Amino acid sequence: MPARIPLRRHRRTKIVATLGPASSSPEMIERLYRAGADVFRLNFSHGSHEDHAARIAAIRAVEGKVGRPIAILADVQGPKLRVGKFGAGRVQLAPGRRFRLDLSPTPGDVQRVQLPHPEIIAAARIGTTLLLDDGKLRLRVVRQVEGDHLETEVVVGGPLSDRKGVNVPDVALPIPALTEKDRADLAFVLPLGVEYIGLSFVQRAEDVEEAKAIAAGRAWIMVKMEKPQAVENMDAILAAADCVMVARGDLGVELPPEEVPLVQKRLVRAARALGKPVVVATQMLESMISAPAPTRAEASDVATAVFDGADAVMLSAETAAGQYPVEAVTMMDRILARTEQDPGWRAQTDAQRPEPEHNSAGAIAAAAAQVARTISAQAIATFTSTASTTLRVARERPACPILGLTSHLASARRLGVVWGVHPLVVQDIHSMTEMVARASRAAQQEGFARHGEEIVVTAGVPFGTPGTTNALRVAAVK
Repeated sequence: MPARIPLRRHRRTKIVATLGPASSSPEMIERLYRAGADVFRLNFSHGSHEDHAARIAAIRAVEGKVGRPIAILADVQGPKLRVGKFGAGRVQLAPGRRFRLDLSPTPGDVQRVQLPHPEIIAAARIGTTLLLDDGKLRLRVVRQVEGDHLETEVVVGGPLSDRKGVNVPDVALPIPALTEKDRADLAFVLPLGVEYIGLSFVQRAEDVEEAKAIAAGRAWIMVKMEKPQAVENMDAILAAADCVMVARGDLGVELPPEEVPLVQKRLVRAARALGKPVVVATQMLESMISAPAPTRAEASDVATAVFDGADAVMLSAETAAGQYPVEAVTMMDRILARTEQDPGWRAQTDAQRPEPEHNSAGAIAAAAAQVARTISAQAIATFTSTASTTLRVARERPACPILGLTSHLASARRLGVVWGVHPLVVQDIHSMTEMVARASRAAQQEGFARHGEEIVVTAGVPFGTPGTTNALRVAAVK
């Protein structure tokens, strides 16, 4: 990569910014990066392949200009369950009235509408709840005609228009997480080089394994936890995933609102214990879509995610379609940096530290954090080929910054979402002496340490062998 510009983030928690109509020009992408965006998200629910290819090219152009690895998240759409169309385009459903969902494509009315998903009709039972239009309307199944239609009662009524979404929180649906559109999108985007695939509609670990087989190591699979079934199968799903997103928007439709904050904390805690990056997403600075400043509640929400231990927080419509995309990233950066300056944050982060992994690599990572704290080291430098060494150190949430040094550009980019990591591409190393010298030089050049100050260096030996974190050194910067 070309010479790097001086750019050090003075915070550990990362920012994911979604690109869209308000933020797709190369100039805007560069402004967002300089304002604090660490990862750019492409939402494949919108836009053409040509649109996304242009955004990827623009991101890579910015990457070349600043000389620093930039990560890209390709978020595929997943199954979208929707009702059909109405003859009048819209009806008003009254509470207590019956309403039929069937397979007929005939335009609907106040008594019925098409539900073009036989899987839902087959899986539903008497008492099953169906949520329409992001949960604004609620139906309860009162009669099921095998393979034909569902008779429901309107529990919560309101206006219902064409093609509104359907959620079925009570039932695990026999629907794959990847649609034909998703497969086509993956076939298009994976060869272009993205770091993470956002996987929607996950219900089982098998959904994750299917996506990983398609990615074939070309990208990490970021599981979007947005269904109650995913929360129920959390342990198996997180074990299979590479990283995790707490997708609070869809999760908040299918779960009661009072459950969402608790699920967020459980997921962040579980992901951190596994050493897997976790992103908290949706409505974090929602008011900044149309206002230049967030509400105080939104600022508190962002800070809560930091206290919970999230690796990253995400902006969606705020940067994709909002009036103040750069201001939203700048504000997110300010909130994160200020929260991490609070002594209570450091105390809580230390108190929440999980037990070290019961293997030599976990022990070395825990020891690196402990040694750095004891000697007040300026940084921990990790040498890694697949990012595993750096992930282990980040899991410990050390008090000092982490330098993620790797000779593989793909690994450096993937570290963009990882807590506390400043990724750098360096040349291959072949000896311990060379490792210490290169770490010392990087720490000094990047502004983390000055001459005579100490850093901790960790790596796997033999060098370049994945998963062998087994070496620890303390070095004075020269």
